[in-house]
Amino acid sequence: MAAKVLDRLSSFYSWAETIADKRVADWFLISSPIPTLCTVALYLLIVCFVGPRFMKNRAPYEFGIFLSAYNFFLVALNYYITKELIWASTAAKYNYICTPVKHDSYDVNEMRIANALWWYYFSKLIELMDTIFFMLRKRSRQITLLHVYHHSTMPILWWIGVKWVPGGQSFFGAMLNSGIHVIMYAYYGLAALGPQVQRYLWWKKYITMLQLAQFSLAIAHTARSIYSGCDFPDWMHWAMIGYSFSFIILFSNFYVQTYTKNKTKKSESIAQKSGKKMK
Repeated sequence: MAAKVLDRLSSFYSWAETIADKRVADWFLISSPIPTLCTVALYLLIVCFVGPRFMKNRAPYEFGIFLSAYNFFLVALNYYITKELIWASTAAKYNYICTPVKHDSYDVNEMRIANALWWYYFSKLIELMDTIFFMLRKRSRQITLLHVYHHSTMPILWWIGVKWVPGGQSFFGAMLNSGIHVIMYAYYGLAALGPQVQRYLWWKKYITMLQLAQFSLAIAHTARSIYSGCDFPDWMHWAMIGYSFSFIILFSNFYVQTYTKNKTKKSESIAQKSGKKMK
């Protein structure tokens, strides 16, 4: 039974290879899914099993200025991706309602978009280090289901995106997400500089609000694309909508737990203290 399933999967993948984008076939890490799958599997193994045991009886590691440098590097990388996608899609006269993938086009702007999407995919592999740093610093509160789900699925999904649709409608979600990540990693980079900077960082909750807006826009853009009958794989459209909905649910829960409930508890605590003083 297992042999038949594997044989069918192998046959399906062989067929899928025939419709993959030939322009990126030989790009680093794109020819085979094995490196990406192995990287994500290793990530989950470290985060779920090896890391907690390794850190159990150890003091938190301090990374000093390196942590800020890491975050600001990701600011620069995401800025580059965002800039390339905006300028190249504008130069290529992309339509925000529907732009099919031009698999046979080696136009300079089409290749800039494909290259930016490859960097976007690769950035998701780099960002796996976010969790490793949280783990080594014993910030287990930040290693949530949302965090691990997001980090472990994005590299796989965007490997698929780059291999089969490195252009067209794919640009929009990557452009939005990279733009948000410029702001998010700027926040983390500044926060890593220490308490003297952290006290000025009042805008963390607005990053979550921007992320929720991002997923809502992605759903609206994809739904409009489906409605228009855009020549883009329907299963990818629906997968994008389902994936974005899962993030809206998880990020909404995170927002409520982090900012709404905590604010209520803080108000109740202040009220109780005030009541005691009056007595």
